[in-house]
Amino acid sequence: MASHKSSIKRIRQTIVKTERNRFYRTRLKNIVKDVRSAIDAGNKEEATSAMTVANKQIQKFVSKGILKKETAARKISRLHKAVNAI
Repeated sequence: MASHKSSIKRIRQTIVKTERNRFYRTRLKNIVKDVRSAIDAGNKEEATSAMTVANKQIQKFVSKGILKKETAARKISRLHKAVNAI
C-alpha cells in the first residue's frame, strides 16, 4: 500500500477515472451494437437513425477524452460504410 499522501490520492483518482471510463466504453459498445443489429436486420431507416445517435455520442466521447479523434473517425467511417451498403 502507498504511504505518501500524493500516491494515496492518485490511487483514489485512478479508481474514479477507471469506473467512469468503463461506463463510457460499455455505452460505446452498446451504441455500436445497436447500429450493427439494425444493419444485420436490413432495416435502413432504423440503421440510419441509430447511426445518427451513434455519431453524436461518439463525438461526445472524443470531447470527454474517452476516445482519440482518429479512433472515433475510424469507427464512424466503418459504421457509415456499412449503413450505406444496405
